[in-house]
Amino acid sequence: MSPVEDKIRQLVADERVRLRHESGLEEIRHFRRPQERPFLAEERDNVTILFGGLTSKHEALIRAVFLGNGYRCETLPNPDAAAFQLGRQFGNHGQCNPAHFTVGSLIQYLQALEKRGMSRREIVDHYVFFTASSCGPCRFGMYEAEFRYALQNAGFEGFRILLFQQSDGIKAASGEPGLKFTLNFGMGMLNALHLGDVMHDLIYQIRPFEVNAGETDRVFQNAMHELSRMLRDRTPFEFMRDGPHWLTKFAANRNRLRNTISIIAKIYDHLYGKEFVDTLAACRERINSIEIDRLAVKPVVKVTGEFWAQIAEGDGNFRIFPFLESEGAQVIVEPIATWITYMLHMARLRAESRRCVDSGTINLRKKTLMLDLGETLWTYFYHRTARKLGGIAHRLLPQEELSSLAHPYYHRLTRGGEGYMEVGKNVYYSANQLCHMVLALKPFGCMPSCQSDGVQSAVTNRFSDMIFLPIETSGEGEVNAHSRVQMALGEAKVKAKAEFEQCLKSTGKSLQEIRAYIDEHPELKRPFYHVPHREGVAGTAAQFILHVSDRINKDTRFRKRSRVAVAVPAAASGD
Repeated sequence: MSPVEDKIRQLVADERVRLRHESGLEEIRHFRRPQERPFLAEERDNVTILFGGLTSKHEALIRAVFLGNGYRCETLPNPDAAAFQLGRQFGNHGQCNPAHFTVGSLIQYLQALEKRGMSRREIVDHYVFFTASSCGPCRFGMYEAEFRYALQNAGFEGFRILLFQQSDGIKAASGEPGLKFTLNFGMGMLNALHLGDVMHDLIYQIRPFEVNAGETDRVFQNAMHELSRMLRDRTPFEFMRDGPHWLTKFAANRNRLRNTISIIAKIYDHLYGKEFVDTLAACRERINSIEIDRLAVKPVVKVTGEFWAQIAEGDGNFRIFPFLESEGAQVIVEPIATWITYMLHMARLRAESRRCVDSGTINLRKKTLMLDLGETLWTYFYHRTARKLGGIAHRLLPQEELSSLAHPYYHRLTRGGEGYMEVGKNVYYSANQLCHMVLALKPFGCMPSCQSDGVQSAVTNRFSDMIFLPIETSGEGEVNAHSRVQMALGEAKVKAKAEFEQCLKSTGKSLQEIRAYIDEHPELKRPFYHVPHREGVAGTAAQFILHVSDRINKDTRFRKRSRVAVAVPAAASGD
């Protein structure tokens, strides 16, 4: 473009501005998303990554992976009611309460740093908060902006809120990113999530039946310490350093072959390496030393609902898990892995819905194939971790079956929140008699959960014996929520007791005879002893008593001794 043309364009632009000013029209200023100051590699040694919002087990293992990959990392304290009030004070009152709890906990942490002598400028420069985000018909996609708004009001303007999907935080436009997704980091996170899920599941299966109060928590604390140490201190496998000499020499000058072998070897080491396998075996033996009594009759409560509310461990869901256990319930918790398989399955369903438009395209077929492969591999490695840790953790629910069960009531392609899963899980667990009660936890005013709650009335009409209780959580109302749970749990206890008595009666044996057999076979008191599932029976005690009865029927020596033991007192009373 010539200088004359440039001058003409500038004159036209100036005249346009003059005319708009004279006519009283303001210049149009379109909204631009604020550009977050990037977190760069050069800051890794001085910047601490903060995160939170998961279970204590997941957070401990994820922190270990960050530390093992050279990052400074800390987890936020478990948010309490005071954090909720702080989040409401500085944030938008219209947000879901997970946003209030999370940003309130973050502000609490930063204020504590300030009280210890750090200036606000130092805090802003030396700490970043990483979180997840999403899009769709849910306020979750606005959390990032709401966190910044609350932090600004609290006096920490410029504090970096970075998303795992955000280009400025992960793939920084200028310089190497501060958080780099290497193969070692990715595989470490895979193991951390699966280990956290399985350990979280196991403790809720074992603790309700422990014989020695507090033993489960103590043993799991030691096991978590060992797992965290392994993830933090393990030496990453390097092919050219650790591989067989003849193979490294052959591949030294063959870059493509060397890189391919290196990737495969790293993946194998993370999943099948000796240190990983040995640590899981040691934890399994330690956990299996806990003595349990499966004859304790407890109603089985499946917890579902909104993602954050169903995994929170504090005031965010009224401390519902310890409350349920204190009331005599056995809780089935939901693994984070289910959410991953749900997202993969939803992506596949959306791709399938376009088949009539994109039929015959190679890209569509390739996409659905990769999504199927991803869901299959994710499920396989989760179940493999569960097998390595005793094999009693609940299996991931099949997403195809969940979506099919929910579809007559809730369209499988409806987006937002948990999608079809809240309805699908309720039908799955109730129809298959896998629990006595379903408790759905959701934040106050959660829009997607309100949709599914409206549909649940049709589901409960279809399954008349279903006990389904939705609870909206917030910073207040704990007493009312606990009261409602107690009433529903009373019905579940009646169901569990009636089921146990019916199963005991069907065996034709006394409870004393069952206990005598258990005392002679100590393996039956171990957590990882496998009790086969009986269709139509939900309670752990009822399942166990049927299994022990089957073992007694096959043990002729015990039955003979039992008959003699019964006959001797009878003869003595006759004398």
